[in-house]
Amino acid sequence: MTVRVVVADDQEVVRAGFGALLGTQPDLAVVGTAADGAAAVRACAEHRPDVVLMDVRMPVMDGIEATRRIAAGPDAPRILMLTTFDLDEHVYDALVAGASGFLLKDVTAERLFDAVRVVAAGEALLAPAVTRRLIGEFARLRPRPPSRPAGGPDGLDALTPRETDVLRLVAEGLANAEIAARLVVGEETVKTHVSRILRKLGLRDRVQAVVAAYESGLVRPRSGR
Repeated sequence: MTVRVVVADDQEVVRAGFGALLGTQPDLAVVGTAADGAAAVRACAEHRPDVVLMDVRMPVMDGIEATRRIAAGPDAPRILMLTTFDLDEHVYDALVAGASGFLLKDVTAERLFDAVRVVAAGEALLAPAVTRRLIGEFARLRPRPPSRPAGGPDGLDALTPRETDVLRLVAEGLANAEIAARLVVGEETVKTHVSRILRKLGLRDRVQAVVAAYESGLVRPRSGR
């Protein structure tokens, strides 16, 4: 199965470079490119990609708004944000908008290939430790809206006590195996709980679950760096 990719970046050299790299892989294919966010939205509607590589800063419409519009559509692709800096101030907004992770623009070829394959398979790109650091930093920088539901109409009330425990541990940066050990259950059981959490809260992936846990107040950022 070939993973269909759209590359959206206002720098032609980035679009061409990523396109050339992805074209070397038999299971990856660039089906469209875009020089701004509005064009990215149109490209996704036309080409129906599996994955979008989306620059954060673009003219006409920025990558965050483009991500929000694309993620809200039916059968939305997975979106990876392209950033210049490790903790770009806009990455948190992008994750809330529906992105599944982020990549630095100076990413190695192998890392690029792995990232596209990982998100195409439905997984969040960020490793648990990186998720914890990234979300924790940005959650600390913005106040939590009062009484904001996390996901679906009932918010966290839709979860069972065990699912709430699992969500809390996911948000604290634990991998499935670590959660299984902490709760003394099988790893497959944890995977099942995570899938049910995503479904009940209407979330796309593990990164979105972490965002929801922080924004609902289930988990609060640590005070230290």
